Parts: sequence; C-alpha cells; structure tokens
Amino acid sequence: MSARTLVRELIGPAVTCAPGTPVAEIARLLLARDLEGVVVLNEDGHAVGVVGQDELVAAYGRPDRDRLTAEDVMNETIPHVRPDIPLAAAAQIMRDLGVRMLFLMPQRGGITYPAATLSYRELLRHLAARSDDELTDLGINVVRQPFPRPPAPPRPGP
Repeated sequence: MSARTLVRELIGPAVTCAPGTPVAEIARLLLARDLEGVVVLNEDGHAVGVVGQDELVAAYGRPDRDRLTAEDVMNETIPHVRPDIPLAAAAQIMRDLGVRMLFLMPQRGGITYPAATLSYRELLRHLAARSDDELTDLGINVVRQPFPRPPAPPRPGP
C-alpha cells in the first residue's frame, strides 16, 4: 500500500448531472466511467442531491422507470467529508452512513458544489497499490481534464 494517509491525497473527480437527466442516461454514465454515483446540480450550479447505484437499483423496480429523472430518484442528503481527515476515518464514515462514496463540498459565492469524491473504488485501489506510481491520477494536486457535460434536457414551453 502507498504512504497516502489523508482524504485529499486519494480523491478523484466528482461527476455531475442535471435534475432532468433520465435515469437510464445516469446508469450508462456510471457504467462507462466505473462510478458509484453522481451529484445532481440545479440550474445555479448548487448541489441538490446524489444519484448512486442504490437509487438506480431502487428505481429499477418502478413501473415508470423509463420516465424517471435524477430529480425523481435522488437522495437529497449528500454525504461529504473534509479533505484533511485520515483515510481510515473516511472509510469508517462510509461504513457508518451505509454509503460507498463521500464528496468534498466546498462553498463559494453562496453555492455548494462537489469538488471531488472519495469512493470504495479509490480506497480499494489504495489498498492494492504497490506504490504511489499506481495512484498518479488521484489526489488534490492532479491536473484534471474536464468531463464534457451532457446537454440539459429541453424545458417545456410556456
């Protein structure tokens, strides 16, 4: 295992979606990027919820699942953590809350937004890493390429 010990040393990028994003599109995104979930941002860029694998599996059993959107299934509680706490504490928080991901949620200009995420996947990669060379894509100092955002669904006319 590498010598990294703090959340900020193992975080990955947070991925977001709009409230009107269909659940099937979110499922495709999670599968394509091997993600645990996404943060839902409103029109102002404020984080309003999270859609994870659990929410999508719960939606699967609904007869209207083909018409459901992120807003319909999201959990309004966004599990978050500070970047300066030990990874072991973050892992315990995940277990205590029954979640597989935590978000770093800074506030700037009155808007709370997801800056990064820590998930089971990053913790498992850390556990399995033979050296830090296997984790160069993680951490607060990594230069990230922005993900293209999917277009927002059209708004109904007046």
